[in-house]
Amino acid sequence: MEILIVDSSTDRTPEIARDRGARVLRTPKRGLGRAYIDAIPFVRGKFIIMGDADCTYDFRQIAPFIEAFRKGADFVMGSRFKGSIEDNAMPPLHRYFGTPLTTWILNRMFASRFSDIHCGMRGISVDALLRMDLRSQGWEYASEMVLKSVHMELPTTEVPIHFLKDPDGRLSHMKRRGWMEPWRAGWRNLQAMFVYGFDFFLIWPGFLLLALGLIIMLPLLAGPMSIAGVRFSSNAMLFAMALAVLGQSMLVSAAIGRVIFDYSGRVQPRFERLLPYNATIWGTVVAVLAGILLAFPLFDSYVESGYVLPEIGVETNWAVFGLWLITTAFQIFISSLMIRALGVMLPIKKPAPPLEG
Repeated sequence: MEILIVDSSTDRTPEIARDRGARVLRTPKRGLGRAYIDAIPFVRGKFIIMGDADCTYDFRQIAPFIEAFRKGADFVMGSRFKGSIEDNAMPPLHRYFGTPLTTWILNRMFASRFSDIHCGMRGISVDALLRMDLRSQGWEYASEMVLKSVHMELPTTEVPIHFLKDPDGRLSHMKRRGWMEPWRAGWRNLQAMFVYGFDFFLIWPGFLLLALGLIIMLPLLAGPMSIAGVRFSSNAMLFAMALAVLGQSMLVSAAIGRVIFDYSGRVQPRFERLLPYNATIWGTVVAVLAGILLAFPLFDSYVESGYVLPEIGVETNWAVFGLWLITTAFQIFISSLMIRALGVMLPIKKPAPPLEG
């Protein structure tokens, strides 16, 4: 076991830390997330317990983290809410609004059960940390790490910790930066959730829009209809096609996102089985030909009438449906090519080899 301190202070911190037996990595002041990224190449051992060295986390109480690692966990989150929070240790805005809200949002997105996603004291195996390939430079590293742990399906657990107030005479980073800093930090964390969990915002809305478009579009193939005195005709057909195309686009984007953020190596092969290359090509050809046949009568009438649009009728609705078929076929074919290209270009996220020492 060793202590590694990432330091950018201007006082005697590194000197004192070295005298007490710690290793010190001096780095420029570039953000909390960046400090963890800079430290990764210098880590020795198989597991890391990390946290802010500002005396608000009690590193004497790391036994629950070690026990969790021994039981097979790869990611161990500390939880201030399951442990204890000293009076005046956490601003009320953070304690009762910011942290509970962002934790709730993340849990809803990924069906996870975290109680404190912003806790700075957490443990992780070096193998998992290397595969995470952290990118966040600031406070948002906390959300990125949690989100990637879910994507990677890491064995995860929480342990209670004690959160202490700042020592007398110390002004926390948040207070030094002003009253807007907590809001900026919260927004950066939400941005990380939107980036690493964007498929959540696309799948169900995409299915809903596609279903709604088809529900409106298919009955209109028989011709205009009236419901409760409201007449639905070709205008409604065009609106329904727009809904369906938007829904499909969202689902295609979600599928590509699932492949990009897949750390299990199972998603891309699953999509390849769902969209076999040869079958997708033939399906695209058939759908495009069907769409052309459905749209051709309207085009033929348009030419025969001297390039003047004929009166709106059933053939107009069928032509719109044919155009939707053509659009759908190309979307599915292009997405299958994209998924295969990503499978070739993206690195295979395999477990890292064990480190020496």
